[in-house]
Amino acid sequence: MELPLIVGVDGSDSSLRATDWAVDEAARHGLALRLVYASRWENYEGVALGHELGRPSSQILAQHIVASTAERAQRRNPELKVLTDVVPEDTVTALLREANGASALVTGSRGRGAIAGRLLGSVSLAVAARANCPVIVVRGDDVSIDGRHGRILLGVSEGADTEAVRFAFREAYVRGCTIDAVRAWRCPAYESTDHTRLVSEPAHVHEERAAALLDKALADGVREYPSVRVRRTTVEGPAHKVLLQRAAAADLTVVGARRQSGHLGLQLGRVAHALLHHADCPVAVVPQHL
Repeated sequence: MELPLIVGVDGSDSSLRATDWAVDEAARHGLALRLVYASRWENYEGVALGHELGRPSSQILAQHIVASTAERAQRRNPELKVLTDVVPEDTVTALLREANGASALVTGSRGRGAIAGRLLGSVSLAVAARANCPVIVVRGDDVSIDGRHGRILLGVSEGADTEAVRFAFREAYVRGCTIDAVRAWRCPAYESTDHTRLVSEPAHVHEERAAALLDKALADGVREYPSVRVRRTTVEGPAHKVLLQRAAAADLTVVGARRQSGHLGLQLGRVAHALLHHADCPVAVVPQHL
């Protein structure tokens, strides 16, 4: 049985845009869509108190948000199976638990209230950095969100990103689009022609190594999805800057994030962190368990 695609909802504009994106994504993969609202309403306000004061309780508000979001999802795709749940729990804790039973977890880039003024909501950042399933943070303009570029940007790092590569190829296959696979490279700062021990390794050597690493990383994906078009690119420069520049013309950017067993803190590299805060398209962070 296929696991559902889960969306964290809170009624914000960002959450609604994430839901729209998730509806289309679930339909592409033939998955059910599950909308989850996490709220610790029972810690602050009882249902009876809310009625006594003549206003909806937080619990009722949460249920209304989930119901209206589900209605929006059904209008966008009447044939999609949509499930809903209201969880009386801290949002990050609830979504991380939900991630264990999800094909992927989708969030907006900003939350409600004061958090909306930040580059990326703290909930989305925490979930992307710790979840055990792919997390897609929906950001960017309507062209990217609606998938009009026909291109998925895949950032390939030095280490093994097999799960991120597999995710990108599967997305490109169901969308019928091209993968723009990018490996950024740089000459170490200490290399120069006056350093005699390193004269034999000019810039083109590093570029060749980057190209070889890229070919190796993509090999399994190419074999599994031979119909997917792949454009390989090696670019000199910091990886986060290279990918941010190219993300503006992508429908989705995919990067890996290494998860070390037993580590409880945030596990995001500099590249993923920069993309989650600044990319001009949705960003998928795919965990690679070590």
